[in-house]
Amino acid sequence: MRFVRFFRDDEAHVGLAQDESIFDLTAASQNLAVDHITSVRQLMTDPDLVKRLATVGIRCRRDDVRLDAPIRDIPKLLALAGNFRKHVVESGFRSVESQDIITPQVFLKPPSTTINSPGGPIALCSANRFLDWEVELAVVIGRKGRDIRATDAMSYVFGYSIINDVSERELNGGMTGRTVREFDPFFDWLLGKWFDGSAPLGPEIVTADEIADPHALNLRLSLNGDIMQSGNTAQMIFDIPRTIEYISSVLTLEPGDVIAMGTPEGVGKARGIRLKPGDVMRAEIEGIGALETSIVAG
Repeated sequence: MRFVRFFRDDEAHVGLAQDESIFDLTAASQNLAVDHITSVRQLMTDPDLVKRLATVGIRCRRDDVRLDAPIRDIPKLLALAGNFRKHVVESGFRSVESQDIITPQVFLKPPSTTINSPGGPIALCSANRFLDWEVELAVVIGRKGRDIRATDAMSYVFGYSIINDVSERELNGGMTGRTVREFDPFFDWLLGKWFDGSAPLGPEIVTADEIADPHALNLRLSLNGDIMQSGNTAQMIFDIPRTIEYISSVLTLEPGDVIAMGTPEGVGKARGIRLKPGDVMRAEIEGIGALETSIVAG
């Protein structure tokens, strides 16, 4: 199944995408007099309800609606830094070797303000000096868990989507006379992940049963038609089970949590290319779809 969130008459609906049609599950829930469905989170643990709603046959054309991010009520948006070896090197750090004993580098983005819709613009603001792109596989958690073993981790995955972890690389870089404290570079990097709209997500959540192997997916990002990033999820240092095991040893994962699994090489900073008004990014992941994002003047 492929879940979408969209607007009809300025009201948010949840649906199932099928080719050029969308089954409107929100409208179906009203007709069946069940709980009013406004989020895919309400359907994660009840596949029978999804089937009932889909059989009602309330359809709309994809071209007639405005797509939003497939999920908005995300409890936690977690992300991995440095999860592709070549990206680690292009970022100026020591190469990660297979024998190295390391842990995932996990950070948070505030979901309520960073999540952006497919086709949604990102407005440059006065604090932006070097805005950059990062195509990543988004893992959507489907049920609650803590201290999850890697061997059980995939049963907690509801589905997958595409996320572009748009990042400001030179936050505070133009400040005159700044006294740089020991941890300022880290916090500049972290805050550079938090700009409004800097996490375009979508266009769909594809359920886990439709992706035969999430660790063998081609992913790429093009800028104005030119390919900048091209990689495969097989190149991830930490796979999905080990990532879930590690994160859940620290905090409880909840239905609707999203984990961005890191990006391959080819980011703008390594190429000396910064995003500017008029630019269009297209992030693609095999079997999931394509996500476009434009840059506009603030």
